[in-house]
Amino acid sequence: MASSFHIENFGCRAARADGEAIAALLQKSGATESLPAEAEVVIVNTCSVTAEADREARAFIRRVHRNNPEARIIATGCYAQRAPEEIGAIPGVAAVIGNSHKALAPDVALSLMNAPLHPTGNNLVQIGAAAPQVLADETFAHSFLEEAPITPGAQTRPNLKIQEGCSNRCSFCVIPQTRGNSRSLPAATVLNHVRSFVEAGGNELVLSGINLGRWGRDLDRSSSEPRTLAALVRAIFDQTSLPRLRLSSIEPMDWDAELISVVRDFAGNHPGSPATGPRRWGGRLARHAHLPLQSGSDSVLRRMHRRYRPWHYADKITQLLHVAGTALTIGADVMVGFPGETEREFQESYEFIRSLPFGYLHLFPFSPRPGTRAWTLHAESPVPAAIVDERMSAMRALAVEKTRAHRNRFINAELDAITLHTPPSLAASGRTSALTDNFLPVELAGSFPSNQLLQIRITAIAPDNTLLATPDLAAHSQNDSLRIARSPSEPVLVSAF
Repeated sequence: MASSFHIENFGCRAARADGEAIAALLQKSGATESLPAEAEVVIVNTCSVTAEADREARAFIRRVHRNNPEARIIATGCYAQRAPEEIGAIPGVAAVIGNSHKALAPDVALSLMNAPLHPTGNNLVQIGAAAPQVLADETFAHSFLEEAPITPGAQTRPNLKIQEGCSNRCSFCVIPQTRGNSRSLPAATVLNHVRSFVEAGGNELVLSGINLGRWGRDLDRSSSEPRTLAALVRAIFDQTSLPRLRLSSIEPMDWDAELISVVRDFAGNHPGSPATGPRRWGGRLARHAHLPLQSGSDSVLRRMHRRYRPWHYADKITQLLHVAGTALTIGADVMVGFPGETEREFQESYEFIRSLPFGYLHLFPFSPRPGTRAWTLHAESPVPAAIVDERMSAMRALAVEKTRAHRNRFINAELDAITLHTPPSLAASGRTSALTDNFLPVELAGSFPSNQLLQIRITAIAPDNTLLATPDLAAHSQNDSLRIARSPSEPVLVSAF
């Protein structure tokens, strides 16, 4: 019987990419993925961006140990890096692997399954040890999972993490502690991954990173290979046949002229925007930009040590809309209740956000993280919890308003989309989950396999803001680039966000 594992991912898209890579390597070694209650090894890929993220990870570990006491639990990710002894003290944890040693996670998991990947490998957990082995340090020498295959499988649109760590020092952020300084995957390695993904039938790939816009700045300057994200994206389009590439979150000031020109050339404002009429088929770069904002108040941004002002941010949005057109979906992260945030500062942030054409917002209350400057600021000038809750409610209402207004604009528009794994309940109704190239979740009339590129027409918007659509089959029959991949035998729900 094959050894079994389960991996539970918490946190950001880059963390999910780590989890996908670990799972791929374990499957390549013969292990099978199963439910947490049945797995021999359960890998908990933690986040630590907030105290709530820490709590969720602890609760999941305790629940796994309660329901499957024989499972050997591996804690990895940001919480494991930040507080390895703390998470290692939870009953059931057999090993703690910080981000500094994440590349060893498959070896450790296979060792716990009595099937080592490298029989002579070092640093493997000893089964039955009295205390979990802890692998975490500040060198981050084993943090990249470079050899993991990237294929369309459980994730129709998998993440390829090409950048790790962050050299910025925002006052609220624990990431430099949990992931180290910025490091880049070499361009040749990235291109090989993309080619393999295309050969495996992949249609949409997401480039992700902790600070994606800084990719390449640490690479050898004497090399002729790309050393900026913009140059890398151009190389991907020039040297591979990848149908669609999506960029994950990029800091505002990293949207420089070179990167914006890539948006113009590969996702540009072609005649006949889909908001007003038909457009040409198949832009290879998704019309979707996520720029973390955090606050629209200048004084709060200064206390956060963010490297832009509100007017810089607004200018980047204007430039992106100019080259990509109004079909571009723009998203942002917004923090509420940063230490010392006054009512005036909150209103500045609220009105600034209201003035911009966001398609969605990721909202979260400030959470003090030990070891950061904001931890001290919070101790000196906390915003009362009741006020934070009130402000979060106001922002949530604004986010819903923004999302619906943006999606309403696409009623009767033609858009490109990719089909996702459809949950059984939706499939039973004869509909298919899909995601448009500009990041709009869609319920598509008809049954289609996952990983299929389609041109669709938006017909309506549901009360939950999901768009309803029909396929444009005539367009598909005329399009030579349409490719259909075999879908897995069992559908798996994959969130569009």
